Amino acid sequence: MRVVRLLIQALGQTLGLAVGIAIFPVPIIAVILMLFSPAAGRNAGSFLAGWMLGLAAVAFLALVVGIGSDGGDRSGDVARLIIGALLVFLGARKWIGRSRSGGQADMPAWMSVVDEFSAPRAFALGIALAALNPKNFGLTVAAVVSIGSAGLGPTQEIATVIIFVLLASAGVLAPVLAYLFARERVEPGLDSAREWLVENNSTVMTVLLFVLGAVLLGDGIAGLA
Repeated sequence: MRVVRLLIQALGQTLGLAVGIAIFPVPIIAVILMLFSPAAGRNAGSFLAGWMLGLAAVAFLALVVGIGSDGGDRSGDVARLIIGALLVFLGARKWIGRSRSGGQADMPAWMSVVDEFSAPRAFALGIALAALNPKNFGLTVAAVVSIGSAGLGPTQEIATVIIFVLLASAGVLAPVLAYLFARERVEPGLDSAREWLVENNSTVMTVLLFVLGAVLLGDGIAGLA
């Protein structure tokens, strides 16, 4: 029972971080664009595989390093503080960029040709957006800090990391599954979702970065006090 309680507690502490990764607009827009490409299923599936592999690689690397794994070690709180400050900084930079551009969506240049990607390029893009993006990297490490400090055994930690990766992949996974099982019914909705995310990309990301950064800052400060 104690293990179950600790597992639920660790999942509860990482749920908000997983949702924060899952609803970032750029990877969702990318996978929707791939679903409207000639090789829709293959490219979107490759992107999803790369995305999940990238998140898992960062998570397991952080788990192996063991930040915050010792209950008496303050490295986990320091990590939360640093990551929180980074997210707030990125949020502020995003907001400043949005203000200067008059609130217009600022999308990556590759987005205009993503529907022409091959499966290997889609796979590589998934890895890059998941593992090399500072926001996703920081949130994943912060989640592993919570998992590592929850007092779980190695098997339970691995299981919790896997569940976290699945939850954090929900934003990319959901459109792919919807396309595979109900393509004709979901295509109009996917296109509408893409347009909304493109239009509101800056606002969504700014709010997420500020909120998640503030939460991690607060947790880090409380732990070090």
